[in-house]
Amino acid sequence: MRTKLKFSVIILLVGVFFLGFVVGAQDKKPARGAENKEIYEYLKTFSDVIDLVKKNYVDKTQDRELVYAAIKGVLESLDPHSSFLTPDMYKEMQTETKGEFGGIGIEITIKDGFPTVITAIEDTPAYKAGLKPGDQIIRIDGKPTKGMGLVDVVKLIRGQKGKPVALTVMREGFTAPKDYQVVRDIIVVKSVKYKMLDNETGYVRITQFQEKTAKDLDQAIKELRKTEGGKNLKGIVLDLRNDPGGLLDQAVDVSDKFMSEGLITYIEGRKADQRIKYFAKKKDDDFMGPLVVLVNEGSASGSEIVAGALQDSKRAVIVGTKTFGKGSVQTIMPLGDGSAVRLTTARYYTPKGRSIQAEGIAPDILIENDMTRRRDRMVAPIKERDLDKHLEGENQKKPVVTPPPAANPAAPGEPEKKSLEEEDFQLYMATQILKSWDTLRGK
Repeated sequence: MRTKLKFSVIILLVGVFFLGFVVGAQDKKPARGAENKEIYEYLKTFSDVIDLVKKNYVDKTQDRELVYAAIKGVLESLDPHSSFLTPDMYKEMQTETKGEFGGIGIEITIKDGFPTVITAIEDTPAYKAGLKPGDQIIRIDGKPTKGMGLVDVVKLIRGQKGKPVALTVMREGFTAPKDYQVVRDIIVVKSVKYKMLDNETGYVRITQFQEKTAKDLDQAIKELRKTEGGKNLKGIVLDLRNDPGGLLDQAVDVSDKFMSEGLITYIEGRKADQRIKYFAKKKDDDFMGPLVVLVNEGSASGSEIVAGALQDSKRAVIVGTKTFGKGSVQTIMPLGDGSAVRLTTARYYTPKGRSIQAEGIAPDILIENDMTRRRDRMVAPIKERDLDKHLEGENQKKPVVTPPPAANPAAPGEPEKKSLEEEDFQLYMATQILKSWDTLRGK
């Protein structure tokens, strides 16, 4: 009797959760008439399935795991970025936004049934091991990943610091899968890096948008202005390549650092009152000099907001390759047991109303990077539009194409010398654009 009562309470709680979830998705308005009846019919089907599992499954099941699995299935059926976070995962996610977390340092998604690398974060174990955008992880510690959910993949990859994880990777150009042994570590991502490239040109690299990114950017520009070589700081190269994004407010604040006025971005959800606009505010320490922004296929979300804002406002020249194309906003909604729902709640748009979703930012000057210029290192970049169930976007204009330069072979008997042009052609071109700024943009 007690068992039956306990089971009834479980079903009731599950039903209440799903009813609340569905009603919440309908802007918290009560379901009416036929809609209300339909919801209860499907909830009855759901409870019947749970009942069958409880009574007939070969092994004993845990109530919490069944409910969590059901919630996970609901969210993962929506789009590639909505997901359920268990209490442990929610705690980890909160730590990530502060710039320190355990793992190997890759941003991944699911494509064609396999976990696929979007980008390997700079200076992390994955980056140093040689993982590339577009790599398909077909096994983790020997366990096949085909059909595995993103949450489960993350659980397998993350682990105790110092313990290795074996990733079996298939890459375009490989004749057979290759194994990578990556040693897990506490990933401390330095959000902003900077240096002077010469007496007039500053270089700022943003690896990820974290809680203190905008503050760190302010400090970086102050330091560039203070340095002996930066006394004549005339232009900056802002490098957003392989930046997977992060916090929306930080992307807005970074854009604001280079804009004195105008719209930066706006977001729109389902409800009429969910349109929020973000504007630039003039500040005394803004950098308003010549600016070139570097992007590539690993630039996503927050980095696309920055690139789109600076492109539409004609504040910067965007150089590189087309970006990833993630133009949606995810909201974290904590639940009572310490878990959370990560739900896609809006799309974001550039100042001119362009949706980046599934399209990306097309650079003003298209310059292939070294990776895509060399046949023996060819990698097919993964984009948002390649993901299952991605939100639809709009068409983009075609950029100007700049062909890569021919390689300069070393003279016989001389060691090969790599100039900036050979080492990082996109960065080299960015510096050349800054040197020719007055000619290109007009005084």
